[in-house]
Amino acid sequence: MSSSFSFPTSIIFGAGSLAELPDRLGRMGVRRPLVVTDPGLLQTDAYQRFERVSQGRWPVFSGVHPNPIEEDVEAALEAYMKEGADSVIALGGGSALDVGKIVRLRIKRPNRTLRQFNFDDDWSGLPPCVTIPTTAGTGSEVGRSSVIIIDGKKKVIFHPALLASLAVLDPELTLGLPPKLTAATGADALTHCIESFTSPVFHPLCDGIALEAIHRIGAALPRAVHNGGDLDARGQMLVAAMMGGIAFQKDLGATHALAHPLSSICGLHHGTANALCLPVVMEFNAARKPGLYRRVAIALELSDVSDAAACRRVRELLQDIGLGGGLRAHGVTEAHLNDLTDQAYDDACHQTNPVPVTKAELRALYEQAL
Repeated sequence: MSSSFSFPTSIIFGAGSLAELPDRLGRMGVRRPLVVTDPGLLQTDAYQRFERVSQGRWPVFSGVHPNPIEEDVEAALEAYMKEGADSVIALGGGSALDVGKIVRLRIKRPNRTLRQFNFDDDWSGLPPCVTIPTTAGTGSEVGRSSVIIIDGKKKVIFHPALLASLAVLDPELTLGLPPKLTAATGADALTHCIESFTSPVFHPLCDGIALEAIHRIGAALPRAVHNGGDLDARGQMLVAAMMGGIAFQKDLGATHALAHPLSSICGLHHGTANALCLPVVMEFNAARKPGLYRRVAIALELSDVSDAAACRRVRELLQDIGLGGGLRAHGVTEAHLNDLTDQAYDDACHQTNPVPVTKAELRALYEQAL
């Protein structure tokens, strides 16, 4: 059985690289992009930096929810058509990037909803999309999927055509990110890398990328949280998050299966949900597959390269950035467990966990994470 690999997205990285955007759009033949973002970003320094570059020339849709829903995509489609746009700039965190990427499916087929998405249809010729992350977490800027809540459940819609034409990674856009959000998005990137590396799916390119990103996150994330003005740490985290977005095309694991329902049912930020579940899942996996996290320990520059050391270091790192404790502190109770477990078991991510996990074990992991 053969495997195929590709990493085609063009990426600009560096402080001030946003200034290159108008020239890049011109070279792409783009005249009137729709800017897709969320309402909170409009009040930030990052958006002011963007406006200095855009000079207010491009229409803006700012209706994306923190956990994006199908209606966000429909409203973005309406704005695109109304404004006569010819492309999309997805600006913000993972939610805005996901909506900006996937609205192009609706633009190509305006008479077919996301519920009717068919992977095997011809999705070539989607409008160009430029992704500009203002957080360092999801890696959605280089991802080939979008996560949208449909009928109360997080749905992952995947297709290589969803890849952006260009990603702009400018660490200056993340300087104003509050410590709490810096921590949560950074924890998301860390979870992507650890879960993709340990997934049993064969993808050696992703393995190498994931390990290097873990190394960068271990060094840079505490600095970025505790000193938000550290431009080097911000840049390292943007790069690492992007690398995590590439790596997890390999697949994810039980942590994400647990985290997705925590967002759709309990409203937790996705990165926070990952952070609160990752340590218990790592310990569960390590007990059943000794040696699984040895290379993660090496990437984190630990002298002790045991599973226990890797699990302990990840837990300590998350505590250091303010994401220790349990789910109960975030409003999750035993009353949620049945619904959470049902959705977690239906989530495909646990199918590529490094060890099999049953529905009862997913519930037990929630109980430990409480």
